[in-house]
Amino acid sequence: MLLQPLYSGVDLKPAFCLRYSWSGWPAAPATFDTLRGPEILDDVSAVWETDGLRLLEYNWSAEKIQLTFSAMPDVSPVFLASRAKGRLQHALRKADNPQDFSRKLSVRSIGNNTAEQVEAYIAQQVHKERFVDPEFAKKMQQFTVVDPSVDLSKPSHSGRGRYWYNLHIVLEVAERLQTLDLGQLEIVRDNCLKIAIKKGYLISRLSAMLDHLHLAVRGDQAQSPADIVLAFQNNLACLLGQEKVWRETFYVGTFSEYDMGAVRNSSPIAGSRPT
Repeated sequence: MLLQPLYSGVDLKPAFCLRYSWSGWPAAPATFDTLRGPEILDDVSAVWETDGLRLLEYNWSAEKIQLTFSAMPDVSPVFLASRAKGRLQHALRKADNPQDFSRKLSVRSIGNNTAEQVEAYIAQQVHKERFVDPEFAKKMQQFTVVDPSVDLSKPSHSGRGRYWYNLHIVLEVAERLQTLDLGQLEIVRDNCLKIAIKKGYLISRLSAMLDHLHLAVRGDQAQSPADIVLAFQNNLACLLGQEKVWRETFYVGTFSEYDMGAVRNSSPIAGSRPT
């Protein structure tokens, strides 16, 4: 009998901080009109809101348009790329300023913390807990994975462009269980890595603690953050006895080697919108 997922996007009430920078270039030899950029973005921003995207920052030059969005958890980078370019092209046509875009594009996850900070935070979870028994702390250390072969600064490539899609995921153990035992932590650690291989993800850091789980993940750009979290939540719950071992919530945030300061006020026409 096929097991039904225990968790769905409808049931969960996640905490999230998801931001992405999209960059597009004009088709050669054209350039972008720098005079009407802010006006055009004002017109299209409300439509992006219906897609689960909110424009936060923009940098518009003759050679490149860079837009930084906050996004809902059900928005994938591929969907964001499609809506960013498609809505913008439509707005340019409505403004009698049609523009052909280059086929290349870039989407980068970005956050308030850098990859170095996020990975260090996850790797130090056991130390951060300050367990009284040093022998137990040593046992707990085996459930932290640091994989130096996974370089999250390198993009994933598609026929349409390059994607940097890095997520910090946190799952918490259900309050009725309070903690997992060491055998369960071994199942969580080993199977997070197997789930990643099966789903096409990469894990650079993992820390399975008694009452929560941290992951630094390079996701599949066609999948939303919610899709990726649910893949871990449901598969791990199944392997731990097909019961709701996780709270019906999660945290997911974006990050890269740059923080939000890298996208602010860096071009001839730049601006911010209310978050």
